[in-house]
Amino acid sequence: MSWEHAIVRTFAMSDEIWARHANPWSGWTRVATTPFLFLALWSYVWIGWWALLPVALLLVWLWLNPRVFPTPAHFDHWMSKGVMGERLWTRRAQRPIPERHARAARLITLGSVAFMVPAIYGLIVENFWAALLGFHAAAAMKIWFVDRMVWLYEEMAS
Repeated sequence: MSWEHAIVRTFAMSDEIWARHANPWSGWTRVATTPFLFLALWSYVWIGWWALLPVALLLVWLWLNPRVFPTPAHFDHWMSKGVMGERLWTRRAQRPIPERHARAARLITLGSVAFMVPAIYGLIVENFWAALLGFHAAAAMKIWFVDRMVWLYEEMAS
């Protein structure tokens, strides 16, 4: 099983939950959670192991998020298309996607993982700027990934 499928299984994303997650409010509130997740992780510097509490709360929010918003009336919004494209990406073994999209998605994901190296390093050695820039650069790569998923969705939906 790939790491992507492990994440999908962890989040228990059924077709209904994917449809709810396509609500733009779901996608954008997850994006807005990024700085809070960084702050919660960085709070270890100030409050030690108590930082696990805000981190845990944010992880619970990230799990609940796709479940608390209703299915959107339509999927014409950029974020909705991105989520539906991500759904296509996770099911590419059952329904193949064009290789150019798969290649781009793999490269963007690799970039995101690469930016997590300075983020993790910064957290370990308490270098705020390395952690902040690495973490948010990885998050920016995720936005780029969503943009690529919009392209995939639009191509495969037509």
